Amino acid sequence: MRILAAAEDLPATSALRAQLVCLWITPAVGAILLVAFVSFPGFLPPMSPQMSASDVAAFYAENTAMIRFSMLTFNLCAIMLLPFFTLIVVQMKRMATQTHALAYCYLTAVVSGATIFALADIFYLVAAFRRDRDPALVQLLNDLAWITLVAPVGMLVAQNLLLAAAIFFDTGRHGSPRPVFPRWTGYFAALTGVAMAPAAAAAVVSSGPLAWNGVVSFWVRIAAFVAFVTVMFFVLRNTLRRQVIDDGLAA
Repeated sequence: MRILAAAEDLPATSALRAQLVCLWITPAVGAILLVAFVSFPGFLPPMSPQMSASDVAAFYAENTAMIRFSMLTFNLCAIMLLPFFTLIVVQMKRMATQTHALAYCYLTAVVSGATIFALADIFYLVAAFRRDRDPALVQLLNDLAWITLVAPVGMLVAQNLLLAAAIFFDTGRHGSPRPVFPRWTGYFAALTGVAMAPAAAAAVVSSGPLAWNGVVSFWVRIAAFVAFVTVMFFVLRNTLRRQVIDDGLAA
């Protein structure tokens, strides 16, 4: 804890220490999730919705070990991104014009997304559970896993629009003209939500850029999420530095 506080030039207060931990575990978790993503044979490139039942069943039979490793890693570690998003909630609650309603709605959307992601992991694992399962049932489970992973973007869109709204409403704390987050991050959050929205079509489209393996639904959605986490990591880092001054903890 002391090392983290020293690295950020922040005083050794419990509240700020906890926020720093939430911030700095994010790169470590991100690295683990990257390993899990690369390890899943069905992501690079993403499996096609038009694969036959026999091909899908053969994929799961031939790649059982890596599928289990990847999805178990996601299942155990992806939830550790929650502290990062909770840190955003904590900072939203510091906004002078907030009634905390937007912050709590944001947290609810984050938890909903984490739950959906965990279900997708389980569906992949169930598809790989029995080698002698009927190929048609394996294909069904595969469809369920992919659609659950890619298509439910409503909570992602909502959380980004909620964050954008909170930032635009924020006029500063205790009469200070400086808001918690810079105003441009509101536009960035809104753009992130817009970029993710088209992935909802993956539940009804089986080919093209909007299919679950398409450029828009799969790659743009992932790129938008990674870009958001990366940008907000540095925004939160700077925000924590300013919090020290705003709260009178340092000169």
